[in-house]
Amino acid sequence: MTKKQRKRLVRILAALALFIVVLFLPLQGVPQLLAYLAVYLFIGGDILWRAVRNILRGQVFDENFLMSVATVGAFALGDYKEGIAVMLFYQVGEWFQSYAVGRSRRSIAALMDIRPDHANLLLEDGSLSQLAPEEVDSGSRIVIKPGERVPLDGIVEEGSSSLDTSALTGESLPRETEKGGEVISGSINLTGLLTVRVTKTYGQSTVARILELVESSGQRKSKAENFITKFARYYTPAVCLAALVLALLPPLLLGQSFGVWVYRALTFLVISCPCALVISIPMSIFGGIGGASKAGVLIKGGNYLEALAKADTLVFDKTGTLTEGKFVVTQQKPVGVSADELLQWAAYAEQYSNHPIAQSVREAYGKTVQTQRITSAEELAGFGVRAVVDGAEVLVGNAKLMAEYEIDMGEAARQGGTVIHVAREGRYVGSLLAEDLPKPDAIEAVADLRRLGVKQMVMLTGDSAEAGQKVAEGLGLDGAYTGLLPQDKVEKVEQMLEGERTGTLAFVGDGVNDAPVLARADVGIAMGGLGSDAAIEAADIVIMTDEPAKIPTAIRISRKTVSIVRQNIVFALGVKGIVLILGALGFASMWAAVFADVGVAFLAILNAMRALYIEKAPAENQTAQLQRKVP
Repeated sequence: MTKKQRKRLVRILAALALFIVVLFLPLQGVPQLLAYLAVYLFIGGDILWRAVRNILRGQVFDENFLMSVATVGAFALGDYKEGIAVMLFYQVGEWFQSYAVGRSRRSIAALMDIRPDHANLLLEDGSLSQLAPEEVDSGSRIVIKPGERVPLDGIVEEGSSSLDTSALTGESLPRETEKGGEVISGSINLTGLLTVRVTKTYGQSTVARILELVESSGQRKSKAENFITKFARYYTPAVCLAALVLALLPPLLLGQSFGVWVYRALTFLVISCPCALVISIPMSIFGGIGGASKAGVLIKGGNYLEALAKADTLVFDKTGTLTEGKFVVTQQKPVGVSADELLQWAAYAEQYSNHPIAQSVREAYGKTVQTQRITSAEELAGFGVRAVVDGAEVLVGNAKLMAEYEIDMGEAARQGGTVIHVAREGRYVGSLLAEDLPKPDAIEAVADLRRLGVKQMVMLTGDSAEAGQKVAEGLGLDGAYTGLLPQDKVEKVEQMLEGERTGTLAFVGDGVNDAPVLARADVGIAMGGLGSDAAIEAADIVIMTDEPAKIPTAIRISRKTVSIVRQNIVFALGVKGIVLILGALGFASMWAAVFADVGVAFLAILNAMRALYIEKAPAENQTAQLQRKVP
């Protein structure tokens, strides 16, 4: 809760206490009026001021104006309690709405961690000068040390290394680069020292384009205008005009007393106060947001909740969203040795490597490595590792490494996927298959979304076609687009947004590379438990537990909440319409006005509270889906 929200809550509670005290004071006449007026101004002074300020700006008919007219009208009728109660209820509703959406998003660009701090410019005398990336010209030579972020796009002139591009492409597997290879700004240099010839200035670089995409996409996102403001734009002038006509026209035409018709007109205004809508709609939205938060889903505002309720197209990132984001050894294919020996030699050779695949091999081995058995270990960028274990040379790496040392792999040469080949003393001894496996609940999530009527589900990834298609088919998605950079993902989403759809498009991602497309989609959903700050800030909805199965839960909550909002709108307008007609004809007293206002609001709020309760997917369907296996 923010300081402003705390102050507002204290003011509401203090006003309620004062209201109760004044109710029991034995006051009459002017002292009573002044006492009630003091309470009214204490709780509603800011609303009156906003109404006056908006009128001066030309924005006459809004909810502030209507609340002011209705409550001042109640005071003019002498019903001070009604005026205060209505304003108090309104402030409570406003506070709930403020609390629900108070955690407004800060600047996305400022939070993104891919912006490089500096560039090491290589001077003619061989020394280095540290400059801001914006100050380096195209064609300049820069040096990128291990652990540093690549500041500018370029071509490697000297050195070789592994680059962590996960922040840009979503790939968990580092990319190898060597002389003549391309480096992309925003990636991290993991191992070797690189000398790079800059090919693009900072303004044209990949990292700058991503930042620009996030900022511009956020501006292009269409935001649903608040319903109350739209409703009041037409409703407020209509009821005010009707009240004016009711106060003046009958006395002028029928020659009756102005007092009777002015009383009816003011009663008409009290009845017309949209308190039920003003309170129950924010309460319903708050209930839905609160219920979602209990389920581990953070929804940043009512407009996003409404948009999610209409989602019929879901686009997923792969790595870290549908998959675990880490490699696991899933197969062992020994050749002439035991599986235990194959895994042991691979683990010993990979002992000193920080590569994600090396970590997966050590985890699969699961035993303590006796480092005294390792005489030497050398990491060969782009190939793998070469080590001497128990006096024997062990090679662990890709097919290129085997070819470099003229190792005959036989049938294993045709294996697909992320394969780790192992050779010992010049003889091929087998391979290991490492995979980024789907999350345990990913299949359940996709099946549940089908049951909810989501028409299209596709995956966008920077990963290879083979890996992407395998995951998409295993999960039951409609398709996969692979080998994509951040700007490519935005283009794909743009194309889908321009296509024929009856509902909204939601994108689910977790990395910095997903931030632009999260901001561009109708609804951006970030996997927040392990996701980047940029993705979480760019998203409209955050899955705090990192579970894909929470997505259908969020859709259920949003649809239920929107249904409750519609029920309250129909109920409130229906009752008010009937009582307004009775009030205009003189058949509705102030008690009817109180029911049409406070009573209807109370019933609508009770209905809105149902949004706090979460409906879960049928247990038998979940069990059936968990029994399915990903090939």
